[in-house]
Amino acid sequence: MAESTNPQDGGKKKELSMETRLLLAFILMGAVLFLTPYFYRSQAPPRPPAKPAPAAVKKPESPAAPQEQAAAEKKKPASDKAAPAAPVAAQKEELLVIDTDVYRITFSNRGALARSWTLKKYKDRAKTRPLELINQAAAAKAGYPFQLVFKNRKPATNLNQALYSVKTAPDGLGLDFEFSDGKVLARKSFRFEKGSHRSQVTSEVVQNGVALPHLLAWRGGFGDMTVDNAAGSQHTVYFDAAEGLELNSAKAGKDGPVSVSGNFAFAGIEDAYFAAVFLPGNGSLELQTWSDSVPTEISKGAEQAFVGAAVGGEGLNRLTLFVGPKDLDLLRSVNPRLEQLVDFGWFAFLAKPLFLILRWMTENYIHNYGWSIVILTVLINFALFPLKITSMKSMKKMQGLQPQIAEINARYKNVGIRDPKKQQQNQEVMELYKKHGVNPMGGCVPILLQIPFFFAFYKVLSVTSELRGADWLWVSDLSRPEDLAIRILPLAMIVSQFIMQKMTPSTSPDPAQQRMMMMMPLIFGFMFWSASSGLVLYWLASNLVGIAQQLFFNHTSTAAAAVESVQTKKKQSRK
Repeated sequence: MAESTNPQDGGKKKELSMETRLLLAFILMGAVLFLTPYFYRSQAPPRPPAKPAPAAVKKPESPAAPQEQAAAEKKKPASDKAAPAAPVAAQKEELLVIDTDVYRITFSNRGALARSWTLKKYKDRAKTRPLELINQAAAAKAGYPFQLVFKNRKPATNLNQALYSVKTAPDGLGLDFEFSDGKVLARKSFRFEKGSHRSQVTSEVVQNGVALPHLLAWRGGFGDMTVDNAAGSQHTVYFDAAEGLELNSAKAGKDGPVSVSGNFAFAGIEDAYFAAVFLPGNGSLELQTWSDSVPTEISKGAEQAFVGAAVGGEGLNRLTLFVGPKDLDLLRSVNPRLEQLVDFGWFAFLAKPLFLILRWMTENYIHNYGWSIVILTVLINFALFPLKITSMKSMKKMQGLQPQIAEINARYKNVGIRDPKKQQQNQEVMELYKKHGVNPMGGCVPILLQIPFFFAFYKVLSVTSELRGADWLWVSDLSRPEDLAIRILPLAMIVSQFIMQKMTPSTSPDPAQQRMMMMMPLIFGFMFWSASSGLVLYWLASNLVGIAQQLFFNHTSTAAAAVESVQTKKKQSRK
């Protein structure tokens, strides 16, 4: 599945990813909880391209014409092949703008390339301007999108620098580019739709009457270049029915472009929340993954390894193109297969329903994703409360058994860890637990119950464009850490964790173990400091609900009965 990579940083030490940090936190927590008792035993069809003709006016081909023409070309002798095309070129470079309800795109007739591609309804990290999907700082080195990459032999003319003749569609939503030097003929066509993120792209290259297989490239990175670790969040992507969604980072192409081909549903490039992917007309695509060492607008000249993609593979490519946010409803409306771009990972069975509930609550009732996270967290914790009660009762019993455990520990006070008698001590303690129906690991249950929801929330905040830029009170973006120098949510989470730790019945009389357990809030605070604000908000809300539930339980007769049952059995055993 997904392969992540850290950007090349000139030999500097690589930072741990957020996933690695969180995993280490849970491993460390588990080690403390499980091991310390032993040490402290106390789609629409594409439009056909224009038919080549020397005249200025061109008539559209029928859909079957390209295949029929290709078959006819094979049957002709070399002397009967098409005569060299008449020279076609522009005299000077010009910029052309396509303006739709969702895009503002600037094309140049030099190379027939896209110079700018902005999404009108999405802003950059600072929320000051529309989101630019092209890495402008990389263009001088890696080139602009839709440059031609040839598979086998290149034409003598550099078509990525040629001045193409251009024609604009009457509705202003299409561009036809054409260039010929008499030997090489190249055409590109772009057709857009009002209010849609779907477009049709056609490219064709012929040299001396022979089609040249080629790909259309988007190099130097893609997506929001203003976020932290922009390079690490970008991948080439393709979907194969047999293998599922496959991702490649820039690392895959560090030794040169890497190619895969097949009957892919789509292929292209993505970052965490946006994608530019091609859907084939005939079910077959080739995808190349590149590694481009380039700067970004905010990197101050420093270069990082950004992924680049090239898609196509035929002499005549007819493709449907989607460029936009990875919004489930939007992707489904363009083509149902594109829903696979939103990868909820291993916890998809929980993460996707969780997101759908969040979105439904926000769109219909609450109108703020932050408060939706809080309310949904409360509902989850109350749904899990019956399971937590069993754990709370077990911990109350363990607290009541501490005097008896202390007596056992006192008898083995001078026994070393490797002494065979240590095993006898542990056995006596475990028999005591068994006698009174106590699970020594019962205190782990509340945290273990939260872990699946924790990872589900993490995936929701990492892959859904709806949560990108969602604000809550002072938090400007729930999908990112707070922008404040002193982050309030992680600090509040540490405080709440300390309160919970104090309220939770102590299961060991050993002061050293108690001090170790009190370090857990600090460890969690460190790991959560750089986590997305929405994730910290979920954990903080869970802690607050847990505090309320513990207070409630401590004042119930069930808690008193749990302690009394252990003490009563203890007295009876002495008679």
